[in-house]
Amino acid sequence: MEIPATQVKVLRDRTGCGFIDCKEALQQCAGDVEKAVILLRQKGAAVAAKKSARTTSEGQIGTYLHLGGKIGVMVEMCCETDFVARSDDFQLFLKDLCLQVCASRPVAVRREDIPAELVAREREVYLGQAAATGKPPAVQEKMVQGKLEKYYAENCLLEQPFVRDPGKKVQGMLNELIGKLKENLVVVRFVRFEVGGA
Repeated sequence: MEIPATQVKVLRDRTGCGFIDCKEALQQCAGDVEKAVILLRQKGAAVAAKKSARTTSEGQIGTYLHLGGKIGVMVEMCCETDFVARSDDFQLFLKDLCLQVCASRPVAVRREDIPAELVAREREVYLGQAAATGKPPAVQEKMVQGKLEKYYAENCLLEQPFVRDPGKKVQGMLNELIGKLKENLVVVRFVRFEVGGA
């Protein structure tokens, strides 16, 4: 099926992917732009999984100040090459991550990074709430697990809804960027300062 260049341009503008990738996706999806967007997102996740073992020794630290310097954020993100670290796509995503940390106040980058004592404290609270319902122990455990999942989704940076597009998770947006840049990208750590904050 021959795909007109104008249609490829529409898909490129929506996804930021390369011309060849967009053309191939449109050919696979019989010219359906919406299906091609989904296909490219799935490919981005697959590429991210393949590249996750590659060494990330380059990168940058992004910074953001809010409310005239009352809130400050630093985020470290690494990649494989200095060329990618200096690219507009990398820089924009890093800036968005700084905004994300400022607005959403995550506790850690990933759930494994949340201190065990903090998770244990939350679990204890949820166990007490579940016990108060008087439901059977198996149901109470499911309630606790559900609340813990919600806790992770709210407090782990990569699991939060993306600040620029709440319909997507930060990890999903990172996977799309990995697919686009063809390099492993890792959000290493962040710190958030707030004047008068604990």
